[in-house]
Amino acid sequence: MPKPKKSRIRAYLRSPSTRLAATIGALMYVSYAAGFDAWSNPALIAVTAFIGIALPAYSRFSNRIEQRVNYALVLVTAGRLARFAAQFAFNLIALLIIQLAGVFGDSDLGALGGVVGAAALTTAASQGAQYVAIMLFNRNIGDANRNVLIALSLNIVVTAGAIAGIMFIQPAFIVLGLAFGVFVFGAGILSDMRGILFPKRGIGIFLGTFNPFHVTHLRLVREALDQRNLERIIIHPTLVPRGHRLALERGDIVVDRIENGMQVYERTDRADPYVDYFPTGQKFFAPETRRFLIEGALEDAGLSDRVEVAFMPEVYDAKGFHGVIATIKKNNHGKPIHGIHGSDVGGMMVRAIMDECGWIYPMPIKRRDGISATAVRGGATGMTPETISTALSQLKSGSQQIVINERKFRNDNGILVRA
Repeated sequence: MPKPKKSRIRAYLRSPSTRLAATIGALMYVSYAAGFDAWSNPALIAVTAFIGIALPAYSRFSNRIEQRVNYALVLVTAGRLARFAAQFAFNLIALLIIQLAGVFGDSDLGALGGVVGAAALTTAASQGAQYVAIMLFNRNIGDANRNVLIALSLNIVVTAGAIAGIMFIQPAFIVLGLAFGVFVFGAGILSDMRGILFPKRGIGIFLGTFNPFHVTHLRLVREALDQRNLERIIIHPTLVPRGHRLALERGDIVVDRIENGMQVYERTDRADPYVDYFPTGQKFFAPETRRFLIEGALEDAGLSDRVEVAFMPEVYDAKGFHGVIATIKKNNHGKPIHGIHGSDVGGMMVRAIMDECGWIYPMPIKRRDGISATAVRGGATGMTPETISTALSQLKSGSQQIVINERKFRNDNGILVRA
């Protein structure tokens, strides 16, 4: 049942993202008003008020644009260009309105290349700051949307100082804008090139939720082994993501129920309406269950000798997939590492993490076959290997004993335990 309108309004008003956006709008107003003595300018008031209200929604919008381009093209650079274009348009319109309202004159923008140059520089600086914000989130620091909002706020203040021609801020702004642009798009181009030019040897890594492992996952494993002549592939399923753990501790989400062997997460009244707590879905088989399902499918497919299912709970809990990748690289010193991933949101999140972990050769796959773990969780059949289909049927029926390739497991409230 949907929440009453008053309840939804209260949720938005008490949202940390709402308060942070209001603070950013106020900072922008003060920065430009103080820099140009424009405290009573109605256009400046209107623009900053709009930003203070709309920034959280805009942050999610720019994220979704990048996600859609990634899904269609599975190219990091194209996704970043799409985000840049959306943010450039937003910044250009805001600066044009402020300029036409007489807040600052052309002379203030000359060193920055006019309104267009200022918009391009602030967008490049913003892209770089947001890239760092997401990188921090991937390393278990902060929340993705809030990190981005903080990055945007810092960029707004610096941009105002640069346009006002404040000593040291203007040249620093130009240098940082150009440097961030080269860094973000240079890193993206190198990542995409590694997906085209790669050595045909080494170790493959396949990271994700595998919630559950399906026939497309199995096909990708076979293709990676053959096309890149890999020695072996290491699969590591997501355990309990730090974002979920923190949200559970804060009371933003709860494990509401067990349904067909899956833990079902739900938002609570404390949840921030601007935060996407479930980018890869809100129904999860337990990590141990997913591990045993993958092992059963690989054994049934005759791939156990070339594909390993790693399970590093201590490493993952401490450092997430960054720690898992570091461990794999250490154990396979000197061997090229290839990262298999799809173009969906979860796949591109993994791609970003792999890019942050050094020289890993991505194996990007466009997801177009209609097969997905989401569909399987929703009841679709014929999308999982037979071994997994049988086990899922047993879980759905509530059986207390699950059999996977003649191995017996106890069903402990959705968690498989070796019998």
